[in-house]
Amino acid sequence: MSGRPLRVVLVGYGPVGARFVEELLPAVASGDAVLTVVGAEREDAYNRVLVAEYAVGAAGRDRLEVTDTEAARTAGVDIRLGDTAASLDRVRQRVVLDSGDELPYDRLVLATGARANIPTLDGLQGAKRDRSALPGPELDGGTRALPPGVVALRDLSDAEAVAPVVASGGRIVVLGAGVLGMEFALLAAEHGAQVVVVHHGPSPMARNLDEPGGRMLTQAARNLGIGMAAHARAESIGLRDAAGGRVFDGLGCADGTYLPGDLLVLSCGVAPRAELALAAGLACSAGILVDEELRSWTDPDVFAIGDCAQVASPEDVAADGRVPGAPSGLIGPGWRQAGALARRLRAEAAGVAAGADSSVALRERPTAVMLKATGIDVVSGGDHAADPWDADAEVTVWLDRARAAYLKTVVRDGVLTGFVSVGLPHAGAELTLLFERRSVLPAEPSALLRLDAADSGSVPAEDPLGPDATVCWCNGVTAGRIGEAVTGGCDTVDAVGRATRAGTGCGGCKGRIAALIAAAQPVPN
Repeated sequence: MSGRPLRVVLVGYGPVGARFVEELLPAVASGDAVLTVVGAEREDAYNRVLVAEYAVGAAGRDRLEVTDTEAARTAGVDIRLGDTAASLDRVRQRVVLDSGDELPYDRLVLATGARANIPTLDGLQGAKRDRSALPGPELDGGTRALPPGVVALRDLSDAEAVAPVVASGGRIVVLGAGVLGMEFALLAAEHGAQVVVVHHGPSPMARNLDEPGGRMLTQAARNLGIGMAAHARAESIGLRDAAGGRVFDGLGCADGTYLPGDLLVLSCGVAPRAELALAAGLACSAGILVDEELRSWTDPDVFAIGDCAQVASPEDVAADGRVPGAPSGLIGPGWRQAGALARRLRAEAAGVAAGADSSVALRERPTAVMLKATGIDVVSGGDHAADPWDADAEVTVWLDRARAAYLKTVVRDGVLTGFVSVGLPHAGAELTLLFERRSVLPAEPSALLRLDAADSGSVPAEDPLGPDATVCWCNGVTAGRIGEAVTGGCDTVDAVGRATRAGTGCGGCKGRIAALIAAAQPVPN
């Protein structure tokens, strides 16, 4: 390889792949590296986290943009949209495309993302793609397409199917009550759709909230006109005749309940797209197995980042062969992986040693999870499963059903290790800060409740908008950095995003960015 640029091939051009391209661009511009990108979709990379907002009309197409493809091409990157990687020849170091073209590489980066899980329901037979199926031009489909009126809301075509139903005030059935399912349900209802959410357990967001917190969320959702069908086990979908063929008519449950609708939105989680790696003999578990350097356990010239990558150590494999952990499924860790790997490959291409910032942690530090919705404030973090009577934890619980408010904190060894906050925006913001800083609670925990009182005069334990506070965890942007952008003339959330990247990931921090902008405005005389 001496005397010629490092040849890098990237398979996958979603938001994580696009960030990798941006971060590797200096090496391409200097001539140290040659980068070829294979993207199966014909669209430029876009932020899938915001697809639901786009579908209901809450965000324009421009809000989804995460990169400048033409600028990358001008800098020398070969970006091939609408091409699919069919196989990997690791001996000859070639990526074989569905068209038959072969792309040589010195380093291969897989950023193939994840696909929506398709539940096993009568009427959806064949729609789920087998994990062992060979790669092909159809990335996510099985042997049969989803029936018209059934979507997983993962891409722009799904959004285009949702938009007219929301605009006409149609009936939408959402199967699954995780964070994304609830966010979409609340968005769709806010924009005029009639929505019912169907889920197995007693309360929604079961992975993120305890049962009382979930039940409080259920009450708040019902107050906004959303139907919540708990303990419902979906079994089948009904179809009706329409112009052009049969379309979705309703969802049938095990107890005989039939929920009619114009659209079924599947929100049943995702699974990594690992078939390309599996077919090439790369080690995989839940995702493609890579180490702290994001390097494949099997092939030192192959790397994986984003939703397809499972960061783990070979030393952690259990006796039964199971590997701990799973791909994070969050855009923030994916962007951090893209940056770390790009720094590593930039160093290699320049012939210098990689720095400590070119690796990632085996286990991402847990962050708070926020439900992005108008009129409902829900945030949680860490391990909040402890019972108030547990001897090894200090647990505080406060519930006010009339106000649709709930708070639970768990403290171990003096540090906040878990919390749930529903209907208490200011307390939730303060707890998020304390949790992410691994700080202690106020000496009198009940003071947190005063933050949301109508006559609040309490002072937070720490300033949640202080300069060192991280506001955007997806991109690691502090309040101080945002303050500098505001001082420099950025007077809107979008302007701050363009200058700092803050708010361009999951979008959960936009309220805090707006608060920083407002706080910087001069006080009128």
